[in-house]
Amino acid sequence: MSNNKKYGLIGFPLGHSLSPVIHKELFALTGEKGDYELIEIEPEKLKNSFENLKKLDGFNVTIPHKTNIIPFLDALSTKAELFGSVNTVEFNNGKAIGHNTDCIGFLKALETAGIELKGRVLICGCGGVSRMFAFESALAGAEITFAIRKSSLEKCKLLCEELREKLKAESKIVFLDNAGENYDLIINGTPSGMYPNVENCPLKRKTVESSKAVFDSIYNPYETVLLKYARQANIKYQNGLSMLVWQAAKAQEIWKGFQFEEEKVEEVIKKLKIDN
Repeated sequence: MSNNKKYGLIGFPLGHSLSPVIHKELFALTGEKGDYELIEIEPEKLKNSFENLKKLDGFNVTIPHKTNIIPFLDALSTKAELFGSVNTVEFNNGKAIGHNTDCIGFLKALETAGIELKGRVLICGCGGVSRMFAFESALAGAEITFAIRKSSLEKCKLLCEELREKLKAESKIVFLDNAGENYDLIINGTPSGMYPNVENCPLKRKTVESSKAVFDSIYNPYETVLLKYARQANIKYQNGLSMLVWQAAKAQEIWKGFQFEEEKVEEVIKKLKIDN
């Protein structure tokens, strides 16, 4: 009988995910023989699936369950409560506790690229991961501007109001095709440029080239058009692979109660960069 700890990622649809590969590499760092599986759960089946999820030693959460999982949990970390978003669940003394390690992954990704979260920050998108980018930017005291499609205007207005109510943070809204210039940091939380639509870019080239730094949450391809513009303009940039690995490492730290050496996590990121 196997003594392997069992973990997983819930979402729908999941399709191709790097998460099992990342967690396998992290397991290898600790010598643990853990299993990590992809678990597709349709939104309407989440409630009935939760009892089965309790059989796991911990699990990650992705779209569309990051908010919908909250009613089934016993407690939330401070950040998960603030964002209204959970991506990691631990079981502690029979209690299901929700965390958000996306934010830690994001901040580590910026740190390792020498990018500061400050000044004029342009966030592309206002849903999913862009919510977290917005809250972290507000907590850092940045001046936030959202760049969105016109169809997202009402949704973005609600997020601006939420930032105002929770953190007393003011923010502005512009459209992607007229985002302006001279930002200290551009953050892309949209799928624009993701495989297979690798020729797409959420912003005009001049917007990118006039900025001081760029972070793209996309990791496939490793270099999006957005990041190519940043590299060619010789400004600091970082892609989403670093954030993805770091959020996974922080999830394992929560599940197991230890801390990875930073150098070891960076080695995993380099290995996955080559493999992918």
